[in-house]
Amino acid sequence: MWNGKRKAVTFSYDDGVEMDRRLVEIFNRYGMKATFNLNSGIQTSANSFQNKDVLIRRMNVEGLPALYAGHEIAVHCLTHANLPKFDDATIYNEILQDKANLERIFGQEIKGMAYPYGTFDERVMRIVADCGIHYARTVIETGDFSISENLLALKASAHHNRPDLLEMIDRFVEMEPETPQLLYIWGHSYEFEVNRNWDRIEEICRRLAGREDIFYGTNSEVLLG
Repeated sequence: MWNGKRKAVTFSYDDGVEMDRRLVEIFNRYGMKATFNLNSGIQTSANSFQNKDVLIRRMNVEGLPALYAGHEIAVHCLTHANLPKFDDATIYNEILQDKANLERIFGQEIKGMAYPYGTFDERVMRIVADCGIHYARTVIETGDFSISENLLALKASAHHNRPDLLEMIDRFVEMEPETPQLLYIWGHSYEFEVNRNWDRIEEICRRLAGREDIFYGTNSEVLLG
């Protein structure tokens, strides 16, 4: 399925914060591919928030195309809006304006999305499809390597802090499947700073890297071909 391989790995990270710089360096060093979901309406270092004792800043737009080179950029809505709470026109604006801004900034077609706060419903999914989005990630986890049938309600395998994730990775690496299997990991890079566990993403990448039977791709590459 993926260049003749039946196993694929992808990552999805949200919000365009300063900690992405360290995360991208780790992904690049281990040959991983990721999709980064950005809010173009608040993509500025003037926008910050606090998590425990960590101040988290979004990055300014300048330099982001070079930073994220080789990875995919996707919609996370213009202002990180909780979409089901808004009227249709506002939802369209949140998605379409973010998509247009990101395509202009990064010079690439924007195909995917991650739901802010993980919230969505049937009405939101209909609008997402109308906006030309091909897949939209939720915060629901499968705990396995299956691929969601409905890509507009896309489930990941696991958050990077899932307690049994390393055991899942070992099973994934060792398996010889007859059907396509996808390991899809998601999170926020600032969580590594908050939890003081940057060593976790290093270990995740180390266990997955350099396997000839695994395809390493962005969300679009593994989901859309």
